[in-house]
Amino acid sequence: MKGKKNALSWFGTIGFSIMGVIYILPILIVLMNSFKKKVFINKEPFLLASAKTFTGIENYITAINKYELLSAVGWTVFITVGSVLVILVCTSMCAWYITRITTRFTKLLYLLCVFSMVVPFQMVMFTLSLVADRTGLRTPWGIIIIYLGFGAGLAVFMFCGFVKSIPLEIEEAAMIDGCTPLRTFFSVVLPIMKPTYISVGILETMWIWNDFLLPYLVLDLNKYKTISIAVQYMKGSYGRVDMGAIMAALILAVIPVIVFYLACQKHIIKGVAAGAVKG
Repeated sequence: MKGKKNALSWFGTIGFSIMGVIYILPILIVLMNSFKKKVFINKEPFLLASAKTFTGIENYITAINKYELLSAVGWTVFITVGSVLVILVCTSMCAWYITRITTRFTKLLYLLCVFSMVVPFQMVMFTLSLVADRTGLRTPWGIIIIYLGFGAGLAVFMFCGFVKSIPLEIEEAAMIDGCTPLRTFFSVVLPIMKPTYISVGILETMWIWNDFLLPYLVLDLNKYKTISIAVQYMKGSYGRVDMGAIMAALILAVIPVIVFYLACQKHIIKGVAAGAVKG
């Protein structure tokens, strides 16, 4: 019996290792080609850079200077950080209210938040683009409000599950000591919700940072471009593509979110389990 378990363990380890290599291989190929000359990226995409094909950081310089990648990075950081902060604060307060105040309105509000996770984005994207245009939301500040609407469903669902696990007596004791509802939330409830805050923050950050379609539909592209849109615009007229600059831009776009994920990954399972299983 123990021998069968060990064999299954080894097969599982080997299988998942192979899967891991398959998933990471495209990133390694992009990284390798980002240091090659444009001519050799199409000719020898799977070969390591040699003295003949190596171009140093020229592709990165081209991406930053010629295609204004730093501006795109700046707007992406602004939109991502702003959206995630607004989502975390607003949805956690909403989830606390929904969980502690049981009325028909709060039950309906919770169902609407859960239902929003089921509705495909393609059903609302044309209407959303029209509404954003008419209400002046085609800016980095306006798109934060739109991201709040689309990110609220999952966040409220996870926060509600975690709030149910918080003993009500802790909040009652704080209110007896003279805390207002707002102070009770920010001083007592919020610190306890830290695992779910981190988990929701990671998931929302990875989604917003890599999103292409929503910024493309909403933002005024003559003024504002995110990284994903800037990479798309590197394709020139008549099908010309600066593959070297694109490879460099992709690496610059991927590195921040990978570093952020690796730094916070240990909190994901803990936060998801706490927010989606308990209660």
